[in-house]
This record gives sequence, structure tokens and C-alpha cells, in this order.
Amino acid sequence: MEHEERKDIFVELAKVKSEPTPLKVTDKDLTETNPEEGEGTLTVDVYEDGDYLVVESTVAGVDDNDLEVNITTESVTIRGTRERKKQIQEKDYFYQELFWGTFSRSIILPHEVDPEESVATLKNGILTVRMPRMNRHKMKKLKVKAAD
Repeated sequence: MEHEERKDIFVELAKVKSEPTPLKVTDKDLTETNPEEGEGTLTVDVYEDGDYLVVESTVAGVDDNDLEVNITTESVTIRGTRERKKQIQEKDYFYQELFWGTFSRSIILPHEVDPEESVATLKNGILTVRMPRMNRHKMKKLKVKAAD
């Protein structure tokens, strides 16, 4: 019986090697944060660079007009759309792992930032969001004016 089970395994392995089948990424795999809407999620790096917090994400194939970055003092949300320009028949795929469609990612920041002074740039498929940290201890001296 044990010999027969091993034989079945080898038969299955031979089928896999000889019959290429498309690898499909299911909606469940792509929609960790928003399964109802079918959105993909982004991978990000978040790090400190002097007085700035920086968020970087690979958004290759996305036009800058198709990206939206929203920043509050404690979070940043990146939304966008990656559109396939060429139609490919399902039967022609051997592997299908790239995500096409809408995606988003919200990140709670480890420090408060100044949304007004933040900058987002896109270069070589990398989105970089630089956000200056809020300095709660910074003082501003005000000149007192006489009221008329």
C-alpha cells in the first residue's frame, strides 16, 4: 500500500512538470485590508531620516495622475490604480501574479507629522513621501500688537 501511495505522488509530480497551468492569485490573496472592494495592498518601508518620516512603496506601472496620497498628523493613506494596457486572454497565461486594479494602504505613523509641509515624489516606480516631524517643543515668539 505504501509503495502505491509513492507511485501516485510521482504520477502527480510528472503531471505538474508536463502540463503548465496558470498560477492564479485569488482576490483573497490580494485584498487583505479591503476584501469587499477587491483592492490590493501595497508593501511599504517606513523610516526616519533626520527630522523627517519617510514612506516608500513600489508602484511600478502606475502613472502619477493615478496616485492619491492623503496625510494627517498621525497617518498616511496611499491609493491608486494600475491599469493593464494590453488585453491578454486567460488561456494564454502561464503565470498571473501581478496585481492590476485599485490598491490602497493606510499607515499609522510612529510620530506626528506636518501634512502641510509634506512632499510626495515618484521616480523609477518608487513613491516616496517625506513628512517633517512635528516638533511640539518648538516655540514661536509672537509680537504683541496694539488693537485699534
